[in-house]
Amino acid sequence: MPVLRLLPCAGCLLHTTCDRARLFRSRPGLRSRPPGPGTPGSAAVAVRASGIALGNTAPGPYAGTAMNDFPGAPATPRDGTRLRVLAAMSGGVDSAVAAARAAEAGHDVTGVHLALSANPKSFRTGARGCCTIEDSHDARRAADVIGIPFYVWDLAERFREDVVEDFVAEYAAGRTPNPCLRCNEKIKFAALLDKALALGFDAVCTGHYATVVVKDDGSRELHRASDAAKDQSYVLGVLDERQLAHAMFPLGDTLTTKDEIRAEAERRGLAVASKPDSHDICFIADGDTQGFLAKHLGTAEGDIVDESGARLGSHEGAYGFTIGQRKGLRIGHPAPDGKPRYVLDISPVDNTVTVGPQEALDVTALTAIRPRWCGTPPAGPGTYTAQLRAHGGETEVRAEPVESPDGSGLHVTFTEPVRGVAPGQAVVLYDGTRVVGSATIATTERARPAEARPA
Repeated sequence: MPVLRLLPCAGCLLHTTCDRARLFRSRPGLRSRPPGPGTPGSAAVAVRASGIALGNTAPGPYAGTAMNDFPGAPATPRDGTRLRVLAAMSGGVDSAVAAARAAEAGHDVTGVHLALSANPKSFRTGARGCCTIEDSHDARRAADVIGIPFYVWDLAERFREDVVEDFVAEYAAGRTPNPCLRCNEKIKFAALLDKALALGFDAVCTGHYATVVVKDDGSRELHRASDAAKDQSYVLGVLDERQLAHAMFPLGDTLTTKDEIRAEAERRGLAVASKPDSHDICFIADGDTQGFLAKHLGTAEGDIVDESGARLGSHEGAYGFTIGQRKGLRIGHPAPDGKPRYVLDISPVDNTVTVGPQEALDVTALTAIRPRWCGTPPAGPGTYTAQLRAHGGETEVRAEPVESPDGSGLHVTFTEPVRGVAPGQAVVLYDGTRVVGSATIATTERARPAEARPA
């Protein structure tokens, strides 16, 4: 019989409402190593028979100067030499090297793997998906090599509510969400960070490629990674000043290729050195987003029409399309000019998908909602660059905070028209390399208005 071992979550340790402590079917060697005297990281969680010694809980932004171990490490609030760091370890090479660097810099590091699936698969499928039992094994082995305590925390229910259900609801509403931003906002730097601070940790460390710069007055700014090719500041643009005060990105100032990161992992004896990076959406391991949505939303046949409203074909669910999509339209005959057609609009109200020529995708401005600022919000209009996709380029814009039906908003005007902008995506503003903030795109203004449909 396989052994069931209870791996403690922060809620259990605090004797508060628990997120359901994770039960993992342990394979040989899958064990949480409680820190003991002399164990690296033993200060992170001191477990006693009478309860938990937590130290000061929920510390605020730290005073003093930043450590020089790597840019943006939070200043030391207690003994002046070490931080109590919770390293989020996905089971991949980046998070393992980040944890190793934090420990090597002298910090008191504890590793944690987030169980984000209620029914995790045993193994990954190549580079697709994550959060499998295999990933937890890999994270645990990396922690053993680094010499730090390791735990598995169950955040599956929170992940389902805040990320997966939000993803499905956004597609059902005709929008195109980015679940990685939502995960950073709601899981890694909210649920995880809150638990970490409650347990007396000072910072959460991840393997993201971004840089936190500490200014003379102690405030923090989020900047692009030194290596623009690996920069991940776009998906971190949802972090506010409080979250940045407790964020640690040891890889952010690394002017190295991914091969060099893997070589470093190999030198450190980390078995994940050759493990493929995960791609696509982590909770859709097979990469079939349309199939995943169909399973949750069902099929609903509707029309594919052109700009005039003429019916060109049918579909089995408007959620299966995104603005700017060209392939997979299944239109039986070509356009009169013989040019390809692209998805211009998705209307969940009448379940209609509108297609047209590529030039009809040109967007000159947009309105975004729910802005989140990485520091002090701008007081008025300003000129910035904007990024609209995780791996997209920058474009010059003029942005201005405005009021929206949902509260505060943002109006962005592009210097030159851009294409493929979809409601639901995030627009992230930059001032040079500094991340100013982000917001969710609500509406767009087209350079070429759609033709009026017949009544």
